Amino acid sequence: MTPTVVLGPVSRGSLVGALTAAALGVGFVEMRKGASQATDSDRWVRRTTAPDYRDRHEVFGFRRDLVRAGDRVLMVDDWIDTGATARTARALVEDCGARWIGAACIVDGLTDPRLRHDLPVRCLIDVRRL
Repeated sequence: MTPTVVLGPVSRGSLVGALTAAALGVGFVEMRKGASQATDSDRWVRRTTAPDYRDRHEVFGFRRDLVRAGDRVLMVDDWIDTGATARTARALVEDCGARWIGAACIVDGLTDPRLRHDLPVRCLIDVRRL
């Protein structure tokens, strides 16, 4: 399924996500960490992650009008470990009424292999091969 929007979490996900969106000819949305309503006057969607690889809970979000109902959203990032960022991204996409189609990452370091199917996740290289 072809995405209509690529979502890239800051910071490296923004770089590889923007490049992916440009290559696919679709829109790009940066998923910002610690975004608050004070950043601008537009409406934002925000969610807090489950613990990440450092046992932190991060708040991610983006402007609500950037992802619309009916969009097909692919998250692109450099690395996936616990899946916390991807699960939060999926929840944000669903909050907008859009369809989550999965996550694409450079390195697969998933600690829970079930997430590869549940999210679904596709990666270029497994961390055990680095």
